[in-house]
Amino acid sequence: MHKILITIFLILLILISAGCSEQYDEETIMKAEDVTKSYIESNYAEVESIELEETYQSPMGSLTVDGTVNGAGFSASLNKDFSIAAISSEEGFPESKEGCKERTCDY
Repeated sequence: MHKILITIFLILLILISAGCSEQYDEETIMKAEDVTKSYIESNYAEVESIELEETYQSPMGSLTVDGTVNGAGFSASLNKDFSIAAISSEEGFPESKEGCKERTCDY
């Protein structure tokens, strides 16, 4: 009886831990990366290069894309509808385009 309880506990523990780490399929990753590139190209001036490094689920649960623009790092969080929720960037990241400073330009 004791072995059965331990076995059940271990199985539940494995199932719970596997459910906490969301894996994204290739289609979701590609869409997130395309939206992120489009957002950056549409809203920032003098973008010469965009390199995407990693797409993952952040500790807060949002889909996140990390990368660099013109050599400066950034991290973009996406909403469930693939709109950009927030973007944080390092020094040297391009400035917002003039028409995109007060509101997000279409992407």
